[in-house]
Amino acid sequence: MNLPKQVEIIEVGPRDGLQNEAGFIPTEQKIAFIHSLNGTGIRRMEATSFVHPVYVPQMKDAKELLEGIERFPQIQYMVLIPNEAGYERAVASGVRDLSFVIGVSDSFNLKNIKMTREESIRRLEAVMKKAKKNGMFIRHNISTSFWCPYEGKVDAALVLEMLRRIDALGVDEIVICDTIGRANPQQVFDLFQRVFSLRPNAMITAHFHDTYGLAQANILAALQAGVSRFDASIGGLGGCPFAPGAAGNVATEDVVFMLHEMGIETGIDLPSLLSCVELVKSLTTRELTGHFHRARTGRA
Repeated sequence: MNLPKQVEIIEVGPRDGLQNEAGFIPTEQKIAFIHSLNGTGIRRMEATSFVHPVYVPQMKDAKELLEGIERFPQIQYMVLIPNEAGYERAVASGVRDLSFVIGVSDSFNLKNIKMTREESIRRLEAVMKKAKKNGMFIRHNISTSFWCPYEGKVDAALVLEMLRRIDALGVDEIVICDTIGRANPQQVFDLFQRVFSLRPNAMITAHFHDTYGLAQANILAALQAGVSRFDASIGGLGGCPFAPGAAGNVATEDVVFMLHEMGIETGIDLPSLLSCVELVKSLTTRELTGHFHRARTGRA
């Protein structure tokens, strides 16, 4: 196997993991969650998002959360923003690391941010340029890169076209997202090979959901294609309010366990992650989907 010696895991639980929870989680509990992650060895995470509370009410406390967390200097706390209003709110909260998202699918974009793909790119392009001029880190998520809940299989050529356009804007990182967890390993390997053949300047990251139980297999396929950065969420939390049927993200502890068993370093302490899983169980009424934790606690 052609595998890297080291892999970076980006924790998305505080944002992507919690955004789909029906009941509002008190801000102090979210802060405690982030503080528990601070001690795991994770060096990058999505902390929250400045989206309109009508659409994602779980994130309505973004400002208060950012004021309450202890920010470790060695950890990057990213914030998702959907538009210029979100950008201004993020800047006012002292945020220096931004995350944007645009879906390849027009149908998904219209549900998610009320604009087509082309309208979204044009609208966010000005915000991205402003952010880069201010020296901010920009992470761009290309959602529905494999399948769309409304349109079905996505044409890889559209993904590559969007990647070229976003990369030309000078973003720091581009995330290829399997938003509904429908991708398969062959599809993943083929797309990432084509992505790297374009020689993008941005870092490339993979983001998988585990709807069909293929997330770990897709990670292995992405590793073999050259990916060395992956999003994950403690306990397998997650789901998208605008993607019907999408299950949670691949569980952070499962990914770290698999990589360590394969001799790949992550810099993350697995026992500390398991402590985070115990804390997260109190934040949700859903059954956590991580396999490693269930096996260790005898609930497999």
